[in-house]
Amino acid sequence: MVATMKTLDALKSIGLNLYERKIFVALLARGVATAGELSQIANVPRSRSYDILESLAEKGFVVVQPSKPIRYVALAPKDALERTMDNMKRKHDEMIERLETMKVSPVITELETIYKNGMNLIQPYEMTGTLKGRHAINQHLSSLFKKAIKEIRIITTESGLNELYSHHYNSLKRISKKGIKLKILAPMGETVPVKAFAEIAEMKNVIKPLNRIYTIDDKHVLFALTDDKKVHQTQDVAFWAQSQHAVKTFAEPFFNNSWAEC
Repeated sequence: MVATMKTLDALKSIGLNLYERKIFVALLARGVATAGELSQIANVPRSRSYDILESLAEKGFVVVQPSKPIRYVALAPKDALERTMDNMKRKHDEMIERLETMKVSPVITELETIYKNGMNLIQPYEMTGTLKGRHAINQHLSSLFKKAIKEIRIITTESGLNELYSHHYNSLKRISKKGIKLKILAPMGETVPVKAFAEIAEMKNVIKPLNRIYTIDDKHVLFALTDDKKVHQTQDVAFWAQSQHAVKTFAEPFFNNSWAEC
């Protein structure tokens, strides 16, 4: 039986490439088979079938039968998914443990030194980048907020304020307790985000949303290139620059003028 395109797409969504999907479905149809048999059924190059089956076994989708020639046994799909989930959780936990260990090891000190020396060679105009996707934008904002020393200025939309509350409120609250000033210009109403931010930041109401613009001290500026009401979060795009010139000549005057007018 040949799997439908919907099923093959579902397998793709959990990390199986085209050859893996073909081999896995072929093995389900046979129950037990050799790499050669599966390569013929699935129309996959024989030279690739061994690596593919090894990958499927490592992920938890098949079991290797120690015979001559080596044969592969299909697992019930539900069992395969359970094994795969367990394997992914184990690898995730192992990776987190390695990262936590690295954070406090001499390795990170060496990498930080390399980074700082490299930064001395970079021209200011080189420290720019485009961020695509709301997740990437929020990740970068989180990193920038942590670098704040004096002041964070934010212009945002109603949905942008909700996003800011969902992803950054706790860190901004900690930042404000350190004496770092927070100024937020956004559409205001009787909402939870507005009430919460009013406790930690100076806020002003803007009737018509201007954009989503963030400045951190006089070093970083990040502004949206897309309308958060008109694009899916995966297509949201923002531009970031580490540039005192950009902050002083563009972002800060724009913020101050907008603030004064409200």
